[in-house]
Amino acid sequence: MFLRKLRISLTKLILPFFYGIFYLLKSNSRAINFFTEKRKNANNAYDFQKIINELLKDNKLIGLDVGAQGGFNSDKFFPEKYNKYFKPLLVEPLGDSLEDKQNSHTIIKKGFWSSAGDRKLYVLNNRPQSSSMYEPDKKSLTIYDFKEKDFYLFDVGKTIMVECDTLSSSLKKLNINNLDYLKIDTQGAELEVLKGLENFRPLMIKCEVQIFPMYKNQPNWSEVVNTLYRLGYMISDWKEIGSHSTKTPVEMDMIFIPNFLIEPGKNLISKKEKEFISLMLISGQIKLLKKISKILNLGYSKFYDDIEDKYFN
Repeated sequence: MFLRKLRISLTKLILPFFYGIFYLLKSNSRAINFFTEKRKNANNAYDFQKIINELLKDNKLIGLDVGAQGGFNSDKFFPEKYNKYFKPLLVEPLGDSLEDKQNSHTIIKKGFWSSAGDRKLYVLNNRPQSSSMYEPDKKSLTIYDFKEKDFYLFDVGKTIMVECDTLSSSLKKLNINNLDYLKIDTQGAELEVLKGLENFRPLMIKCEVQIFPMYKNQPNWSEVVNTLYRLGYMISDWKEIGSHSTKTPVEMDMIFIPNFLIEPGKNLISKKEKEFISLMLISGQIKLLKKISKILNLGYSKFYDDIEDKYFN
């Protein structure tokens, strides 16, 4: 107790000193971003492979990546050492960018939408990862801290018609009946993708949302959150993306897990507790995992009860 109080007192003395230095160097934002990133990734220092091997044995987590330019886990949401525990399914209408993944991944060269049919895709030649089913709105780019000289990156090079299907229909055609991890990064079309879930209920969903729309007529971000709440999910984490001219992020990745306080969420976690525990460890959500484990009386707590969540250090 004494040492803890001493650490807190020293920290209170030291922090204003460093703040003054960073202020003089005009680098407060850079320092804060650095420490925030380090805190976010603090649990990446752990290696949970032994635990996950014990939990999953020879089974794989079914991971669906919708908007997969760059490949599975290309943004390193979790450390690459855990990629091997997934069976990746990559969805990308501009599928030629994934040719080098064809031998090791299942690739769906379609768009996902709330219904089957052909839809227009606005292709940005100078920034293909920002191609969308919605037309870019250049008036929004200043909020994203883009300089006017860079607005050309959002010039529409061409429009093409792409075949679309629902998430549920596509997975059933592949004889896949369950989904453990879902990542959606579709530049404004996330809500339409979620409308195609039908009876699929992933254990973890990583979904990009734009608080301030970058595209014309795209749905409001709150519709994405409300849809997932209605489906029985809760937000467990988020991470801001890119620069912005506002004091709050204008774009972020949100992480959703089943709401463990309601029956559908309890049942989903309990039926696949090994997979759920593995995903929570992989994503570094250790303290929350412990809380959920205690509430739902999950098994295998001996594997993680004594592990400190470094995020809260």
